Amino acid sequence: MGIKERQERDREAVRRAILDAAKELFVREGYENVSIRKIAELIEYSPAAIYSYFPSKDDIFFSIAEEGFRLLYGDRAQFCELDTLPPLERLRAICWGLYQFSCKHPQYFALMFIDRSVPRVSREYERFSFAREMKKHLIWHVQQCLEEGIFPPDSNPAVMFRILTTGLMGVAVLRMSDRLGPGEDADDLARDVLDVTIAGLRSGVTIRSRSAPCASDNAPGIADTQVAKQESHS
Repeated sequence: MGIKERQERDREAVRRAILDAAKELFVREGYENVSIRKIAELIEYSPAAIYSYFPSKDDIFFSIAEEGFRLLYGDRAQFCELDTLPPLERLRAICWGLYQFSCKHPQYFALMFIDRSVPRVSREYERFSFAREMKKHLIWHVQQCLEEGIFPPDSNPAVMFRILTTGLMGVAVLRMSDRLGPGEDADDLARDVLDVTIAGLRSGVTIRSRSAPCASDNAPGIADTQVAKQESHS
């Protein structure tokens, strides 16, 4: 291994140590209660050394969040593996994958969806464009269920996706905060929530919610046409 390669490896190792330490502290103490100095103390580096890798604490969080969203959404190849499934089973598998993310990566989940003090991801528009595109791709799978007649045709796919995932995220929060009752199984509860939610949506129950796209999310994507069509009938 040459000098340059060794330096790059060592630099990446330090960067990894910073991110891992920050993630641990952010979850344990809350984002707003953690300083660059605290992160530096945990890995026994100087604050100045941290700043040579990340300009600010916010930049550290955005790097952690980017990793989290890439773990959450995976890549398109993973979704292609589901293409052989019927539309509803494909959607069910996708939603279940979102719940499993909270089980496999609880620290990422806590920072991305629970801690209210973290900076807004929308501030880093270009950096998270992949996450917006993947979300639109997931909503497109809901649209496929509408076109197959599985869900009422006049439904808004973006709203339906929000409803499908909100219940599962609620179970994830109960499990992570140790709020489940004696003998309750989080996975069973999550499966029941998903089954009941799908059954309710299929029944044509009145949906009061409306989609509220992020102000910064105005780039064209996979599901824009379908979502816009549905919103025009809301």
